[in-house]
Amino acid sequence: MFLNSNLISFSPIPPKSTAKTCLEIPTMSEIMAVSKSQGLRIQLRTFGPFFKINAAGEKGDVEVGRAEGVIRPWFGGEKILHLDSMRMSRATLDMDRSLFGLGLFLGAVSVRYGFDLGCKRAQLLAINDSPLYHSKLVRFYSRMGFKVVHEVDGSSIGDLVHMLVWGGRGTRMDAHIQHLLVKWSKMFKPPHDRSLYSEKS
Repeated sequence: MFLNSNLISFSPIPPKSTAKTCLEIPTMSEIMAVSKSQGLRIQLRTFGPFFKINAAGEKGDVEVGRAEGVIRPWFGGEKILHLDSMRMSRATLDMDRSLFGLGLFLGAVSVRYGFDLGCKRAQLLAINDSPLYHSKLVRFYSRMGFKVVHEVDGSSIGDLVHMLVWGGRGTRMDAHIQHLLVKWSKMFKPPHDRSLYSEKS
């Protein structure tokens, strides 16, 4: 499973976090704990602004997926999380979990890492190598919480420039990092923590 990222977004910056929202957002330690409970060993490596996330089975000897990206500075001092690639190995088929579930774990670590470094937005390009595969990618990332912002199909001069930058055609998708973490909170927050903020709502 592959995706590419770009440098342009048409989405507004979300408002600052409220106290209630902070309670809803899972921490990196909570995400890692849930991953471990599901038989996944996830490791985050950083190289300056670049990062790589590897997911292995419970024994840690077989890689089942990986994600790579970079934290990029943007206008006005903003930082943007660029998700460059996500790959699932054939070993994933032997595990008792869906590709979406594994992708969500990799995505959660990536997004939480970006959040911790001050990023407000995540960007990607769902690459269009074939119509069937492309439609599955768009559905996959839409289900995760990303929104379509632009179709890069080569029909304009601007698209041709973008294709040179990204290496192909596809669907540009954006997401607010804070919104993603809140959306995924039911999966990663302990039940007693979820009840705390649900009772106050």
